[in-house]
Amino acid sequence: MSRKARWKSWVAGALGAVLLGTSGATGASAAAASPDLAGDNPFARGPAPTQASVEAEHGPFAVDTEKVGAGAGFGGGTIYFPTDTSQGTFGAVAVAPGFLETEAAIAWYGPRLASQGFVVITIGTNSVWDYPDARSEELLAALRYVTDSSQAKGRVDRNRLAVMGHSMGGGGTLIAARKAPTLKAAIPLAGWSPNTTFSDVQVPTFVVSAQNDLIAPDGVFSRPFYRSLPSTLDKAYLLLAGAGHLAPTKPNTTIAEYSISWLKRFVDEDTRYERFLCPLPTGDPAIATYQGTCPLS
Repeated sequence: MSRKARWKSWVAGALGAVLLGTSGATGASAAAASPDLAGDNPFARGPAPTQASVEAEHGPFAVDTEKVGAGAGFGGGTIYFPTDTSQGTFGAVAVAPGFLETEAAIAWYGPRLASQGFVVITIGTNSVWDYPDARSEELLAALRYVTDSSQAKGRVDRNRLAVMGHSMGGGGTLIAARKAPTLKAAIPLAGWSPNTTFSDVQVPTFVVSAQNDLIAPDGVFSRPFYRSLPSTLDKAYLLLAGAGHLAPTKPNTTIAEYSISWLKRFVDEDTRYERFLCPLPTGDPAIATYQGTCPLS
């Protein structure tokens, strides 16, 4: 089913729900059924999403930055945060690079995600040689810095945190999710880890893989990661068509669209973004395979 068809189906369902209600339905009831309103969710941030908004290079929030030096358990980094103080606190996301990579490899996630309503820290590791377990500790240290020490700490909800990472940073993402089950979301990007079994992870996880990855081949890493996650967990797996291992290190509309939707759904509990995740995407030439448990509120 194409995105257009999925949207028509969603609209039809929403209209049907309204029509099945009583003729005396209140405005509040109609609002609850509308995809354009956040309802009573205290964590929803920003206007109602559209296909254009989740694909945009910049979201609705203006963003400021804070540079962080090494020495707080990770190799320094940059914090990107919305300048808007009128909507309360925001969820926070830490993003780690891969083996031999610097912060520059994942820097594009900072402004892209922050402008959608998150506080984001993109980090360097203590050493570019660090293995996934060390990167997991660095991700968690970065989140602690954001919530406890950063200039942006007053804008952060410490109960709504997430992790992302590329390659060994992706393996670190999965290990961090295992170590910190209170995290709200995890997104390994073309992940690499010597251990491929994560059956004990309790954090909603979105696995991004690349079809032509020769460094962390899909069949050896990402696909086993996804399959090992509990069947009861909110989880999804996206295989980028024709892409190689470094695809997540450059601005990518497909990765951004689904990562934003995943973070919004699970960090912000914003069900307005479910329509980008469910029904499962089909017919997109950028996606070779998409699997998932199709989260529904």
